[in-house]
Parts: sequence; C-alpha cells; structure tokens
Amino acid sequence: MPQRFAQLSDPHLSSLANVRARDLWSKRALGYLSWHRKRRFEHRREVLDALQRDLAGIELDQLLVTGDLTHIGLPEEFRQASDWLHALGDPAQIALVPGNHDACVAAPWQSTFALWQDYMASDRDRDTPVRTPVFPSLRVRGNIAFIGLSTACPKPPLMATGTLGKDQLNQLPDLLQHAARERLFRVVYLHHCPVTGQEKWRKRLTDAPQIQALLEEYGAELVLHGHGHRAHFNELHSRVGAVPVIAVPSASALGLHGADIAQYNRYAVERYDGGWELRIDSRRYQPDSGRFVEGDTKTLLLNRSY
Repeated sequence: MPQRFAQLSDPHLSSLANVRARDLWSKRALGYLSWHRKRRFEHRREVLDALQRDLAGIELDQLLVTGDLTHIGLPEEFRQASDWLHALGDPAQIALVPGNHDACVAAPWQSTFALWQDYMASDRDRDTPVRTPVFPSLRVRGNIAFIGLSTACPKPPLMATGTLGKDQLNQLPDLLQHAARERLFRVVYLHHCPVTGQEKWRKRLTDAPQIQALLEEYGAELVLHGHGHRAHFNELHSRVGAVPVIAVPSASALGLHGADIAQYNRYAVERYDGGWELRIDSRRYQPDSGRFVEGDTKTLLLNRSY
C-alpha cells in the first residue's frame, strides 16, 4: 500500500486589521503597507477554509507546511496561526518549517515561534521542550524520512532572502546518508528554493549553491518548497539518480495579481524492486464553487539501488 502525505505553503493566514502603530517599526511598516494595499485582498480566509475541508476528507501520514503563515511576524499573528494549526490537526501529523515573513524581524522566542514548537519538532524532541527551534528536523513515518530545514532569519528591508547557515548544512549529509542506509524515501522540505538561479536576487536562498551541491552529492527522493507563490517543477541530478524539486503556490491566493491561484499537492509513495513510484496530485482552488478540485497528476519512477 502506498504512503500518503501532502504539502501546502505560504497561507499568509493572519490578519493585521487591529495592528497598533507602535508595532510597525522598521521592516514591519513596509510589510503592513503591502498587506493593506494588496495582500489582504489576495490571501483569503475562505480559501483556507475550503482547503481545510478538502484535507479533512483524506488520511495522510504527514502534512507539510512550508512557511509564511504570517505577514510581518507579530506575536498576535503567531497566536492566530497557532489556533489555525491546532484546528488543522495534531502536531504529530503536521510538520512545519517557517518562512521569511515569519522571521520578518528579530522577536522574542516565547511570544512567537514557541507557539509553533510542537509542529516544528523532530520525533526525538516531542517530549523534550526546547527554547529555540532545532533544525534540521527529522520525522520518520513508515518508509519515509521527512527532513525539515529552516531558511527563516531576519533580513534588511526590501529583502526576502533566506539562509540555512553552516550548522544545518553541516548536519544535512548525515541525515541523508543515514536515511539512505535505512532504505527510506527522503523528503527534504524548506521554504526557499534550493536550486540556484530560480528566484530573483532579493528573494533567493543565499546558500542555495551549497545545499544544491549537498543534494547532488548525497541524494534525496523529493525536495519541496514554497516562497514564490507559483507552481514549479525542477530536477537535480544526484549520484543516486534524479531528485524532483517541487514548489506549490500560496494555499490562500485568489490569483488576483498574476500569481498562481491557491493549490496544494498530495503525494503517494510506494516501493518497487528498482526504487520508488511517486504519484503527485495537485488540488486547485475553484472560485466559482468555493472548493478545491482535482488538478494535474504526474507519476514518477525514481530508480534507486541501495
């Protein structure tokens, strides 16, 4: 029987309707203006409600949320997102990595990311409270290893870049190699695109060349990201075979300004003698019906010899 999981990204689910002027210092003021002029019309709660209803009808081994739950990373936004996550499901079934909007500026851990701690935690940390998020994260569900990476860190105004940093890059090879020895299907998920040249300079992952080199050296079976608010399919060529790199649009977007309309992806993985079969089913929002409906379907055969 195949194992099933899904990915959604960039829900931007919070509202800034009651924000106070004193909270809008530095980069947050620019983010608020963007929300007031455009984002509040593009990212809609009714779309997320439809997505939640669509997810409720399926059984998943894991739901991956690849960042940007907030607009400007205010503590109140983290509380709103925490409520949404708990309504969506149990932390053991939902794995989260943050995005650049969530780390808009430096903010106290206890009033921000601590509220999402259970959703970011590795299996090993589930019963051990930590003061800061620990990435890379690792969750194993059956034959699948989910490896989460955080690219979220404060950046200067007008910059939407992300950075993994040396610690995560140094730990990633061991995680990839161990999962390969266990003959697991390795899913790496992060917010920014890890493929060089795919994003504008001010939106890029600053250490994309380093992680791309690691993925090509050690391999993975699937890499998932968001950030660009559009659907993309790329492919890396690793020593063990092809590595699909897939991006989904914002999970709440109406597509009013040229971006893709809301979409998320469902995945089904099954082992066969020569490797893995991966089925990708997109679910796209349909404004006329207010529902998510079937989109494109793709099946990939990933040849692997362990």
